[in-house]
Amino acid sequence: MGYRLVDVDSVEPASDRPCECRKLAGPGGLDAAAINRFRAAPGEQLPLAYHYHETQQEAFYVLEGSLAVETPDRTYEVPADDLFVVDPESPQRAYNPSDADGAVTVLAIGAPPVADDAVAYDPDDE
Repeated sequence: MGYRLVDVDSVEPASDRPCECRKLAGPGGLDAAAINRFRAAPGEQLPLAYHYHETQQEAFYVLEGSLAVETPDRTYEVPADDLFVVDPESPQRAYNPSDADGAVTVLAIGAPPVADDAVAYDPDDE
């Protein structure tokens, strides 16, 4: 048996993100899924770009605030305590709208935990 307790706030935020992103899979010893906690101020987006994953399925559980997720068909509003799931090859861009009342906090889980399967998506190419 094995157990790990991770103090999320002790995990240094990733320096390459447009908002606060704490990558928790490594400190948690997880190898079957990626797990990140995002905190985005109004006007900040979670991912580096509008994108899709070739093989990874993603789930965004909103802990606080409201998350906007832009897709080619529409923009979804995901309130606190709701889950938004994105299948592989489904373009999306998750963000906190610039007119939001405050920050949004999101737990994002991706499986399998692939590092380089994100593909930039440009809706103008459709």
